[in-house]
Amino acid sequence: MRRQIEEHNWRYYVQDDPVITDSEYDRLLRELESLETSYPEYRTADSPTQRIGGAVRSGFGSVRHKMPLYSLANAFNTQELLDFDRRVRNITGLEQVEYVVELKIDGVAVSLTYEQGRFTQGATRGDGVSGEDISDNLRTIRSLPLRLQTQHELPSVVEVRGEVFMPKEAFANLNAEREEAGEAVFANPRNAAAGSLRQLEAKVTARRALDIFIYGIGAIDRLTILSHWEWLQQLQRWGFKINTHNKLMMGIESVVDYCLSWQRQRQELPYAIDGLVVKVNDLRSQHRLGSTAKSPRWAVAYKFPAEQAKTRLKEIVVTVGRTGVLTPTALFDPPVRLAGTLVGKAVLHNEDIIRARDIRVGDLVRVEKAGDIIPEVVATIPEHRSGQERVFVMPTLCPACGAEVVKLPEEVAWRCPNVSCPARLRESLIHFGSRGAMDIDGLGPATIDQLLENRLVKNVADLYGLTQTALVQLPRLGDKSAANLIAAIDASRNRDLDRLLFALGIRYVGATAARALAKHFGSIKALMKANSDDLLSISGIGAKITASIQDFFGEERNLSTIKRLEEAGVNMVKASPPPTTSQRLAGKTFVLTGALAAFTRAQAQAAIEKRGGKVTDSISRRTSFVVAGNNPGSK
Repeated sequence: MRRQIEEHNWRYYVQDDPVITDSEYDRLLRELESLETSYPEYRTADSPTQRIGGAVRSGFGSVRHKMPLYSLANAFNTQELLDFDRRVRNITGLEQVEYVVELKIDGVAVSLTYEQGRFTQGATRGDGVSGEDISDNLRTIRSLPLRLQTQHELPSVVEVRGEVFMPKEAFANLNAEREEAGEAVFANPRNAAAGSLRQLEAKVTARRALDIFIYGIGAIDRLTILSHWEWLQQLQRWGFKINTHNKLMMGIESVVDYCLSWQRQRQELPYAIDGLVVKVNDLRSQHRLGSTAKSPRWAVAYKFPAEQAKTRLKEIVVTVGRTGVLTPTALFDPPVRLAGTLVGKAVLHNEDIIRARDIRVGDLVRVEKAGDIIPEVVATIPEHRSGQERVFVMPTLCPACGAEVVKLPEEVAWRCPNVSCPARLRESLIHFGSRGAMDIDGLGPATIDQLLENRLVKNVADLYGLTQTALVQLPRLGDKSAANLIAAIDASRNRDLDRLLFALGIRYVGATAARALAKHFGSIKALMKANSDDLLSISGIGAKITASIQDFFGEERNLSTIKRLEEAGVNMVKASPPPTTSQRLAGKTFVLTGALAAFTRAQAQAAIEKRGGKVTDSISRRTSFVVAGNNPGSK
């Protein structure tokens, strides 16, 4: 059981990829604690019951906390809350105890250090003694003050504790994006927040819409306040974001009522909570109560019971997303009520999850909402199988167009490679006409929707067969707009080869890779004939891009599209550079940051590369120049 729990710890804290729910993990840990209580001679110092949290992940510097960052003991029902209060009163000698009750945010505990009022370092909880240095990533969170607000003298050093979280809407959007990209989805908001904080590039974290609540003080060079509630008010005056639902209460009865009220209404919040935290308010009483090796005796976390329902998994259907990803979805009979809504289906995400959980068509299954948001099949109930259940197999052909589906290295999703698949055509057209690709002015989403609704376009190559006469028949598209769109489409025939390669939407082939491919091969026909060794010999083209290119050109429908584009007069070769182009930037590496006054980012990159220079996203020892525009980032 210890080995099993350690495996789940590693997946949860280090990989941010749990395979069981929080409630299942809590049940396992409780069972181990019970065994060790009954047989104390078998309890060891390295048991999971004696640990505070997870390990420090490699790739980040280690930070030693000025004070240990403990985890909390749990109470799973009201009786355990009453037992906690009884222990507190026995030690303190108080008849009634004043408590602060706070929402338990489903996020990541962090420690923040401020010196002379300025944010200097931030770290994860880690093992409670040391955590990962994630200072740069924390700086991307807009609600975290980089400088404390005060009119009075500040402590020279103060360490505060908070919870970084991802709002429900941002969590749902991120998982939808990852699913469309063929990437593994996050199990819950906590794992999404942890995965975002552990990015080695802060710009990825900045896109993740993280937020933070501050809930307490760690180390401080002088102690002038004597209650936790007063500290919360002081933290708010310093500019920290404090949860507005914190309550100061006298006696455990009102605490119990408050916990039960949030158990009923937690779905109304824009962020996920998995319980409430109850803390003794008086700091002198906290000191008297002390701590165990892993948790303080003056606080407890009341955990909500998992809301689950049983139902029959009637069928698994497969849909094709806008980027070609095939997604299996479970249909339930009957639908079940969870977290206030009727749930009739749940996305199963990918084949790996179905295999890992041994989900079969016809199974009786347990369903819950991950983070009270997304319906999820958490487990099957094998003992109820009749023998009629069917093992699910992903289709080998795209349900929308019949193309043979592919699975790229390091991806969990199967994908339709056909750029003109009906299920992904709208997205393909938007990308094809975008500024960085074929730059067809006037071909926006609204116009594309009209073209599709009126069946004027069934393939990206159909754009070059459009006529002004056909376009003027569309609502809200007059003679002038139609003429301008035809002119823009016509002008796009002469774009350079790298723009076409990018426009085709080959998986993992962005603008930089497209330029490298165009420069090396010189024509799309040469690229189509390239083998793995040819592709891998190009700087910046690895195994994943190579496999994607070969899968793309291995699809007959894509070859047909390219042939039609060529017949329409679209340029298929790299233009020769003007003979007067200077190579004065050869060997120099540039990093661009902020908004540039005279160029778009793409124009600046093109100008640098035309003169022999190279543009990268991050600063390294090879960087020659940083070009800083308005509102530059930390670079």
